[in-house]
Amino acid sequence: MKPYLNSNVLKIWTWVLLAPLILEAIALYYQYGLDYGPCTLCVQIRATLTATIILGLLGLLLKNMLAQRVFSLIFSSLMIFFLYQCYLLLGIERSWFESSCTLTNAFPAWMPLDQWLPSMFEPWELCGYTPYIVGSISMAEILLLTAVISVLVSLYQVTLCFRHRL
Repeated sequence: MKPYLNSNVLKIWTWVLLAPLILEAIALYYQYGLDYGPCTLCVQIRATLTATIILGLLGLLLKNMLAQRVFSLIFSSLMIFFLYQCYLLLGIERSWFESSCTLTNAFPAWMPLDQWLPSMFEPWELCGYTPYIVGSISMAEILLLTAVISVLVSLYQVTLCFRHRL
């Protein structure tokens, strides 16, 4: 299979790698620097972002067209799931849903990230509140906006990858 990684695809994979890294760093700053503990849904969002970081690395390293197509489809799926998670987070915060999350069972038994890396994936709080980032804009609102942009970028990535022949 011939190598494929044009400049637009390279820029997108770089974005796929850097954007979640920045979001993770901000989350950890709020957790450890400002003492805003994450809820169960927040740590699940962190897991989705961590999977996105790994996918970004793979997208930059594996340069054949088939891999790019598979990774772009996985990226779109992850970003749609990320959008769903952020919508739930904002909905719980704004009381659109009569739901709450508990502090138990954040992850399945076969992948207990909260036990493997509790400093990053252990929930500290119940869902329902995210801190304000800028003015009266909450973290949940910024995450939802980021998720919408991410879905659009992922769909563009799919279009780029499937426009070319194998």
